[in-house]
Amino acid sequence: MHPRIRPLSRAAYSTVGSLRARAQENIARIDNSSPISSALVDTFRRKHDYLRISLTERCNLRCFYCMPSEGVELSPNENILSNEEVLRLAGLFVKSGVTKIRLTGGEPTVRKGISEIFAGLNDLRAHGLKSIGMTSNGIALHRKLPEFVRNGLTHLNLSLDTLDEFRFEIMTRRRGFQAVLKALDTALEYLPYVKLNVVVVKGLNDSEVLDFVEMTKDRPIFVRFIEFMPFTGNKWDAEKMVPSAELLKRISERHPLIERASDELNDTARTWKIPGYVGNLGFISSMSDHFCATCNRLRITADGQIKVCLFDAKEVSLRDYMRSGASDSELLSVIQTAVLGKQEKHAGMKEIDVVNNRPMILIGGFSMARQRRVQRQQLRFNSTSHAPRLSHLDGHGRASMVDVSPKTPTTRSATASGRISIPKVAYDLVTSTYPEVAPLNSDPVQAQAVAKARRKGDALTVAQIAAITGAKQTSNLIPLCHPLLLNNVSVVLSPEARTLESGVTEYSVVCRATVTCEGKTGVEMEALTAVSVGLLTVFDMLKAVAGREMVIGNIEVDKKTGGKHDFMRAE
Repeated sequence: MHPRIRPLSRAAYSTVGSLRARAQENIARIDNSSPISSALVDTFRRKHDYLRISLTERCNLRCFYCMPSEGVELSPNENILSNEEVLRLAGLFVKSGVTKIRLTGGEPTVRKGISEIFAGLNDLRAHGLKSIGMTSNGIALHRKLPEFVRNGLTHLNLSLDTLDEFRFEIMTRRRGFQAVLKALDTALEYLPYVKLNVVVVKGLNDSEVLDFVEMTKDRPIFVRFIEFMPFTGNKWDAEKMVPSAELLKRISERHPLIERASDELNDTARTWKIPGYVGNLGFISSMSDHFCATCNRLRITADGQIKVCLFDAKEVSLRDYMRSGASDSELLSVIQTAVLGKQEKHAGMKEIDVVNNRPMILIGGFSMARQRRVQRQQLRFNSTSHAPRLSHLDGHGRASMVDVSPKTPTTRSATASGRISIPKVAYDLVTSTYPEVAPLNSDPVQAQAVAKARRKGDALTVAQIAAITGAKQTSNLIPLCHPLLLNNVSVVLSPEARTLESGVTEYSVVCRATVTCEGKTGVEMEALTAVSVGLLTVFDMLKAVAGREMVIGNIEVDKKTGGKHDFMRAE
């Protein structure tokens, strides 16, 4: 024994023992105050008391980092969890120790019956649920939010990646910027603070970081900068990912007094505060500085799969167990098996599985059957080529028509749609009969333009005929398309007047074309050609009164059947 170390007296031993006993009592009290079932504890002793439930795979935006440009294959409606199934699982998790539930999508506000789900979750407060949150894009939120709050909503994460209206359309492939801002204002009226989620992409919106920081100056907005993450079909590139450390450096140069703030337990964001600012900012560094060691999250997809890690493709269908009659204890056993399979940390940036892991919009819903189908497609790809190849180029890079001779003819169908935005005067023209004489009090210049447009005849009928003709001429217009004997071309042009969230009325004509044939190749190009020619004809018919104000856009394939891989775009 070291000469300076004296043995403890009996009294001292008694004191130490008493302190140890008291410490153990305190630990036991804390554990008992927030009990958690062993089913929610993984092999690394992480306790999972936070559950994210996806209510739908559908979304009213098409953000490029979330949804592949070609769309996603949605789960059949019967595979989506019912309200009763959502609440049964939520109750089971809460009674097992979950204290925080967040509703996600897709876009959760498009889910029918979401208010009833909030009310059902609110009833679970008696069993220990403390927080009911939602992540939303805000497009359809501001009118619904007061009811959500009344029914139990306590926290809101609003997704907004840019403060520029034009860039918003580029990133989301849709309009709605003003609606999101209105949702933010409404949320701040009803909730103590709002978290604003900003996915940062180099060269696209990273120049706006300081503008987002300024939003926290006078209002309780917690801006969270999220690193661009890889998912199936989002064309992730490490060069587009801006590390959080770099963003913090930029902000610190403008705000040298910025200081680290205390984080919530298990929070994904590293929080910072600028002295004098009402709100704060944080960084979710899933790629450059993951927080796996403190992860307390589990996910249930819209089609009822439990997903223990955002970047792990493995899933187990709780829906199938429920519908086969499993009891709560049996469900809990399945959940425990999934949780015990959670890895210590997800793969690094370059190793994350973006082939089998579903697109972000489907976290929830990549069925195991669909997963196996993707795996088979990948095996075929790997067995024939080591890199993507354009089907209309030969091995030397020269243009080449695809040889379809080995294929068996099948009934093929494709539906495409597009839209042309028009001013009100043009909308009035295509939705009314043409009187013989213009109103006497009309503006002479305007009256002359209207008369010129009327001389061309019924704009939509002419456009319909042009669209049908265009579909039949596709192989003449697109050099490498196969000439097909079409069974039918159906074209509908519909005038629409939509009142936006901002209160402004938007006028447009929607063209939708469905083409069918018996052949060896699909008719997507015929459908797209029909829509394009139809909208161009509308433009030509109305340009006398609206030429400068019309915009053609959103031309896309909505559905195709009859080939190897049927497809339906998310609504």
